[in-house]
Amino acid sequence: MKATAILSAVASLLSLATAATAESPFKPPQVWKNANLVHIISLEKNYVKENINVLVENVDNRPHDEYYVPFTADQLSRLGGVEVKDRKDPTVGPFGAELVEVKESDTQYLRIRLPEPVAPGAQQTLGISYYLLKAYTPLPASIRQEEQQYLRYTFSAYCPSAYMTAKQKTEVKFPSGNIADFTKLPGAGDVKEFPQRQGSKLVYGPFDSQPAYASQPVTVRFEFNKPVTHVSRLERDIEVSHWGGNVAFEERYTLHHRGANLSALFNRVKWQQAQFYAPTQTWALKELKFPLRAGSVDAYYTDVIGNVSTSRFRSNKREAVLEIRPRYPVFGGWKYPFTIGWNSDAKNFLRRTGTTSYVLNVPFLEGPRTVEGVEYGEVQVRVILPEGAENVRFLTPIPLTSLYSAEISLHRTYLDTIGRTALVLRARNLVDDFRDRELIVAYDVPLTAVLRKPAVVFASGVAVFVAAWLVGRVELKFDAPSGKGKK
Repeated sequence: MKATAILSAVASLLSLATAATAESPFKPPQVWKNANLVHIISLEKNYVKENINVLVENVDNRPHDEYYVPFTADQLSRLGGVEVKDRKDPTVGPFGAELVEVKESDTQYLRIRLPEPVAPGAQQTLGISYYLLKAYTPLPASIRQEEQQYLRYTFSAYCPSAYMTAKQKTEVKFPSGNIADFTKLPGAGDVKEFPQRQGSKLVYGPFDSQPAYASQPVTVRFEFNKPVTHVSRLERDIEVSHWGGNVAFEERYTLHHRGANLSALFNRVKWQQAQFYAPTQTWALKELKFPLRAGSVDAYYTDVIGNVSTSRFRSNKREAVLEIRPRYPVFGGWKYPFTIGWNSDAKNFLRRTGTTSYVLNVPFLEGPRTVEGVEYGEVQVRVILPEGAENVRFLTPIPLTSLYSAEISLHRTYLDTIGRTALVLRARNLVDDFRDRELIVAYDVPLTAVLRKPAVVFASGVAVFVAAWLVGRVELKFDAPSGKGKK
C-alpha cells in the first residue's frame, strides 16, 4: 500500500512537471471582440506605415483596460513610431503603449492601456498607427542601372489580432498604379475575387467573422523607381553656448541604399545620358535636401575623404536649405557615410525662465526631406549644455516604444574644468514623419558655474603672464672661463 501510494505521488508530481514544461506561452485573455476593423497599409514610401482603425467591444463580465496587438519577433525588432488614439475624439490620448516580450515564442505583443476601463458590453474606438522598417525585398534582386526597380512585400489579408474579428477589410496603397503582381483570393457576396483594384490601391475584403490569430498570407510586387534610403545610424549633436549666444548642430549619417543591386559595373557614360534625357527617372540616390531653421548659418558638408564641394546652402529670413550631392550616385547595396553641420542664433531656441533657469526647444530629428521618405534604424541625440548645468529635465512627443534610453553624461572640451553636462537620448526605428517634433530641455545654471569659465580664462592668462615673466628672469649668458698661464 505504501509503495503504491509513493508511486502514485511520484506519478502525479511527474505529470505536474510535464504540464508545467508543456505550458503554452502567454496569450491575452479573450475579453475583447473586434466589432469592425479597417486595416490600411501604405507602401507609398520606402518604409511601411500601417493604421488599424478598430471598434472593440468588451465581451467579458467585468471591466478591462488592456488591449493586445500581436507581432512576430522579426516585426517587433523593426517596429517603431507606435501611436494609439481615440478615433472618435482625437484630443484624447495618445494612449499608453508598451512592448511585451514573450520568451520562447515567435508571437510578441504590443500592450495598449486605455485611459479608463471599458465596462462589459461597452465599446471603444482605437486608431493604432505604427511603422515597419526594412520591410521590402527588391525583386529582381539585381538590375541594370537603366532598368526599373520593383519591390516585394508580404503581409496578411486578415489583420493580425489576438481577438475574434466580426468584420474587416484591408486596404493597400501604392506609390503608383504600376502593380506588377499581387495575390488573388476568393471573393465574398457580390464580389467574385479579392482584391478590388481602385487606381493605385488594392482592397481585400470585406471579410466575415474570423477567429483570433487568423492569417491569410498575401504578396504584392510593385514599381518603386526611387531610392530605398535607410540610415542605419544617425548621431546628432546639439551644443549650446551661453557666452557665444549660439547653438551648433552636427549630424553624422551612416546611409545605405536597400534597393536592388547593380547587375553590372556602374557605367558613367550611361548615367550622364540618362541624367540628360530623364533626370528624375532613377532609383539611385543622387541628392538630398535638408530644410533647416530660418537664420541658420555656416553650413558645412564632409565625408570620410574630406570637404565635399558639391553642395549649396541658401539662408534668409524666411528659410534655410542645405542641398548636398554625394561624390557618386548611390545605388542599391551601396553605403555612404557623411557629416553635415550648421550654426544658429541661440535666441531661436533658448529662453530664460528665471534667474538661473533656461528652456531649450529644438527638433528631436531633422534630416533630409524627400518624396520617398527616409527611415532611421538608430538615432542618438546628444544635447551638450553649458558647463555646470544641473537639474536637467526633458520632454518629447517621440513614442516611448522607440525612445529606449536617456542618460546624463559629461562632455569635455577646451577651457573646461569639470566638463559640460550632456543629455544623451537614444531611439530606434524612426522615420522622417517625425521630423521637427520638439525636444524640450529644461535646466539650471548656477551663478558659480556661469563665472567658472571667465575665472578659468583669467587664471590661465595670469599663469601665462607669470610664466613668461619667470622665463624672462632666467640668466642665459655664459661667462668665458678665466685664462691660466697668460703672459
